[in-house]
Amino acid sequence: GRALRSWAHPGPRTHVSATPGTPLGGPAGPPRLLWAGHTAGANVVLFYDGLRLVRYAEAAGDGFGDPAIDFVRADGVDEAGAAVVAVARTDGNVRYLTAPWVKSVAQRDLRVPQRASTPFRTERDGTVWPFQQPGRKPAPDGGCTTWNAVQVTGRDGHARLYTDLGDLLPAHLTTGSPGAPGEVDDLASRTAWAPSACSLVAGQGRGVRAVNSWSYASQPLPEGAGTAQWACTRMETWRGGGTLTLAEYRAPGHPLGAVAAQAADSPSCGARRPDVLAGAMWKAPSGTWYVLAAGSEGVASITARDGIRGASPTRLFALPAREGATATLRAALVDGGTLDGLG
Repeated sequence: GRALRSWAHPGPRTHVSATPGTPLGGPAGPPRLLWAGHTAGANVVLFYDGLRLVRYAEAAGDGFGDPAIDFVRADGVDEAGAAVVAVARTDGNVRYLTAPWVKSVAQRDLRVPQRASTPFRTERDGTVWPFQQPGRKPAPDGGCTTWNAVQVTGRDGHARLYTDLGDLLPAHLTTGSPGAPGEVDDLASRTAWAPSACSLVAGQGRGVRAVNSWSYASQPLPEGAGTAQWACTRMETWRGGGTLTLAEYRAPGHPLGAVAAQAADSPSCGARRPDVLAGAMWKAPSGTWYVLAAGSEGVASITARDGIRGASPTRLFALPAREGATATLRAALVDGGTLDGLG
């Protein structure tokens, strides 16, 4: 009734919001009712019209507040993309609607991969509650102390991990080479993801469908200072465009990665062009500054120019530099092509 009318013709007091690239307007096809119920003092209705998820909410009973309708693009959604849907967010908690094929749901802290998951009971209406929103406890260094994720296990026994980035559909987390990413379903894959957990804040409100984190290089540091790890985290959206790729430098002994470079709509670190190259400034224990760079396995050599000039015949690069120096990086690829540094 009111929900469908508001969808087709929102009133002047109806708050309308949409993720980037999501068209507004009435149903694109016969709408399918996914859920209707009462939660957190509001009546909520969820629809799907083959292109978008639509959430209508209004204050229940004599409650005050204007109605709201949210649009999220979800065309081509598959089983992995529709395991859970955010029904409501209240006081830092989320209520999720689970898909019929979901057998169990649990909460995990992505920052603490070895910690056991916290199981949740699915209510009779198919929802689970209350999941803590991620990133609610910022750390003094600008990172985060926790990052909560939703672990969903299907009837086939396979587990998938998702995170709430503020949209109706949580983002599906994967790990490994962009050409063949795997699920985050065991201690090894969760440990690989942990240093990148806090970087997920960059994807909030972008309509992110999936996020893959890939550790693409290990680099022995100058002066025998240990081994650093390089990783790229790529956020794919439902609309196709608007992807975000982050290259992270993980110093030895530090639990979190630092974003060294980022780029929007870059093919690097994606399924079509998996290779990636990034660099960062690093201060050795002696006080000497270095420019570090690392490329993925498809990189044959690296050249630096502009502020710093140098070259490496391998996919790893380290050169002393003055503090604050900058360099433009370019790689020659094994297949004969070239690749510019990310960002």
